Amino acid sequence: MPLTPAARETYSRLFGAEPEPSPTDPELMETLQNHIFGEVFSAGVLTDVERELITVTCLASMQTLPQLRAHVGAALGAGATPEQLRETLYQCQPYIGYPKTLNAVAVLNEVLTERGVALPLEPAATVAYEDREEAGAAIQRPLYGDEVKEVFAGLPEPFDTQVPHLLTAVGFGEVESRGVLDLSFRELVSLVAIAALGAAVQLRPHVAGAVRAGNTLQKVAAALVQAMPYIGGPYALSGLVLVAGYEEGASAEAYR
Repeated sequence: MPLTPAARETYSRLFGAEPEPSPTDPELMETLQNHIFGEVFSAGVLTDVERELITVTCLASMQTLPQLRAHVGAALGAGATPEQLRETLYQCQPYIGYPKTLNAVAVLNEVLTERGVALPLEPAATVAYEDREEAGAAIQRPLYGDEVKEVFAGLPEPFDTQVPHLLTAVGFGEVESRGVLDLSFRELVSLVAIAALGAAVQLRPHVAGAVRAGNTLQKVAAALVQAMPYIGGPYALSGLVLVAGYEEGASAEAYR
């Protein structure tokens, strides 16, 4: 099964070299490259930079670090900035946790150092520590309402208030308020990270959140289709089913 012209062109554009046949598994690699670089990359409304940042999100979430290294390079080759890559990985933190985020950031920093990029990169925080709760609520409420407080109100003290505080102050007040990436793309990163983890319950509100943040249904679907070859069909399809059944104006409760 030879590579299609589209697959060959996309691979060369991203990685700066012609694809080489695998010495051990040529059929698998031809299928992979035709699927990802020929078919998936040609579908939907995403730019090459957006596609690679979504791919980086998948690989960081799954901790497939050798592939993450390759796609960090591809993202830079496609025109992503070091700051965009850093913010994509930082945006994953509330969903994948600090250890996975640190592993992914270490890979990014190795690649940047090899390319002569001075570290640390310029700060991108926009909210003071003491303002995290208020700033986070201002981002969270238009996208998700007060659902977090309602869902966790039944926890024993002090967790009935501490858990909503942590989600609001850290996830939104510290992380989602940062610069470089806009809110709509940050919500796509969150959605894809959740899909990569197989966290089906959290997919429901985050499909709605991605749309409320300004993404079209076509763009949300394109992000999940881009993720599919990396995270696997079942995880991506769990999100795509929700996109297919999305109703404009549906409450967050409908997506719990």
